[in-house]
This record gives sequence, structure tokens and C-alpha cells, in this order.
Amino acid sequence: MSYIAKSPWVIHYDGSSCNGCDIEVLACLTPMYDVERFGIINTGNPKHADVFLVTGSVNEQNKDVVKQIYDQMPEPKVVVAVGICACTAGVFKQCYNIMGGVDTVIPVDVYVPGCAARPEAIIDGVVKGLAVLQEKRDKLAKSEELAEDAATDESEETAETKTEEGGEN
Repeated sequence: MSYIAKSPWVIHYDGSSCNGCDIEVLACLTPMYDVERFGIINTGNPKHADVFLVTGSVNEQNKDVVKQIYDQMPEPKVVVAVGICACTAGVFKQCYNIMGGVDTVIPVDVYVPGCAARPEAIIDGVVKGLAVLQEKRDKLAKSEELAEDAATDESEETAETKTEEGGEN
């Protein structure tokens, strides 16, 4: 995890599930696993979060909440689907109100299967998500650099045009 520029902040949301994965996510915060020692912070504010950790499937009632949390997160962001319910809707797939896994509503970067997913697997999924986050940061920085270069080129061309037309020296 040497590529991490800052401590990653995670926001956790539980969709429609049995809460088994939620218990395992909370186990990651206990002294036995203690992800905070690696700088991973669990936050309640999507505007501060880098990683969106979703457990449970998506239904008609919570799809807007999932979209809203995702939209409030700053770019770049990573979505980690934890547990079989978040990945494919699991045992709830045939329920009348279940739409499916999280990827039916928002793009998912990392899938952590399991029923319930073990804390070790969740931590591994978050670490894989951090690698994806770094790739997205690099890509974003490169596109911003290109945009700045294009803006500089435009302003130089405009200045050259003014000197040719108006005789500014």
C-alpha cells in the first residue's frame, strides 16, 4: 500500500441483507483486525469518502439512496461490493422487490464474494479497491495536466494573434 497518498476513508451502506456482512465489516474495525492502524477511516459523510463499501442487494426503496451516496462522493471514487448479496443479490434474488446486486445501479470496481464475507476478504477487497483508486487518481491527474496544457496553448495562440493583428508588443 505504498502508493497511497492519503489515508483512505470508507463509507459503508447496508442495502437489503441479513446483516451478516455488516457484522463482518464491523469486525474489521475491532482490535483483532484494526484497519484503522493502516489509516483506513470509516466515515459517515460521503463527501469525505474515497471508497463506497456496500453490503446487501439493491431494491426499489434503496436504489435512490445508493445513487445519491455515490453521486455525493468526490472523484475519484471506488465501489466495493461486499458479500454475495451485493454482488448478485444472493438468496434474495427471487424476491419481488430486489433489483439485483449493486452493479444494477452504480458501477462496481471490486467484488468480495462470500456469505458472509470474512473480514480478511473484506480488507483484501478494500486494498484492491485502493489500487483501483490510485489508477483513477493517476488518470485524473493526467487528464487535468492535458487540459492545462491545452489551455496554455490556447492562450499563447490568442496572444500571438493579438500581436499580429493589433501590433501589441
